[in-house]
Amino acid sequence: MTAPAPVPAVTGRCFGDGDPLYERYHDEEWGVPVHGEHALLERLALEGFQSGLAWITILRKRPAFRAAFADFDAETVAAFDDDDVERLMADASIVRNRAKIEATIANARALRDLHAAGGSLDAVIWSHAPDRSAWVRPASWEDVPGLSPESTALAKELKRLGFRFVGPTTAYAAMQACGVVDDHLASCPSVAPLG
Repeated sequence: MTAPAPVPAVTGRCFGDGDPLYERYHDEEWGVPVHGEHALLERLALEGFQSGLAWITILRKRPAFRAAFADFDAETVAAFDDDDVERLMADASIVRNRAKIEATIANARALRDLHAAGGSLDAVIWSHAPDRSAWVRPASWEDVPGLSPESTALAKELKRLGFRFVGPTTAYAAMQACGVVDDHLASCPSVAPLG
């Protein structure tokens, strides 16, 4: 009996080659459409925490963030108080930035209020998806924008709804993370056919 041929390693990703956690994130999550209030609140929160840091830092801390923020359940996090802020500020397993912690709590409250008004974060975020009819897949990172008219509009709408720490650049990063835009480079092995 002949042993099966080894599966060739995937290389040439947009990012993440060489780190199994980063590779999985790239291959299985980044640019893949995300729906659902918990998942979207988590992505917004983590993109806010990432501001000024490397994404791999946040990715490595994601299990701790999920534990610290009750799996990003909006109702639970919206009820966090000053004692919870101090608890989170003392938690070395997450990024201890008071403004980002307070913004995450404020965003859970904004989401709770949005739900009370009959809306959803899913509808808000996906209503800002760009028109893909003239879209061209980026050839290099220089072709990937840091923000877009749609992310600027999304940031403005989120702020109007009471969300914090969601400027146009953070909104664009969340759009990438949630698959609202797919900025995998043309040469990336994760590229899916357009359709």
